[in-house]
Amino acid sequence: MLKKILHLPPAVGDTEQPVPRWAMRLAYALPWLLLPSCLWRLPFAVHFEMGQLHDRGMPPLWLSVPYVLSLSVLTEVTAILAIGLVRGWGEVAPRWIPFLGGKPVRPMAAVVPAVLGGLVLTALFSSVPLGGDRQLTVFGVTESVGYLSDGWETLATICVTPLALWGPIIVVLAVAYHRRRKVTKT
Repeated sequence: MLKKILHLPPAVGDTEQPVPRWAMRLAYALPWLLLPSCLWRLPFAVHFEMGQLHDRGMPPLWLSVPYVLSLSVLTEVTAILAIGLVRGWGEVAPRWIPFLGGKPVRPMAAVVPAVLGGLVLTALFSSVPLGGDRQLTVFGVTESVGYLSDGWETLATICVTPLALWGPIIVVLAVAYHRRRKVTKT
């Protein structure tokens, strides 16, 4: 029943070795997990502050709209690319790709960028609370954003918090991909 609701492909599909069901579900859930943050940032492109107290000195619309739209699209595209770690097109390049189409993908050519990207995403979207509405991030010590109401803060938390899972999910999927692909043939 759940399989029909989620429209998940079977665990055994177009891959050489069976993909664990948890990895398949996780890979297909990732774009949906990141979608709220993509939608949350869109109003900022047109200078709607989404209940934030501080004016952050927004760039002009001609610059902010393409930037925010591109960032949201890039987020979703990379999440969809993670599905390649559980599907056959992550093992054999699709035929429509020039020069590479139909050729096998070397496992490390997928694992290394996925792990490095996952580690970078983990660093970018992680923070250590320092107290007093401050946190330590890869960008240094930052202050928490204040909101006009608890409703805005709750909505922001619901939309943005899943970004912290993005990097670890990519790393876990890459490790599962590596384990599945390194199985020796007899």
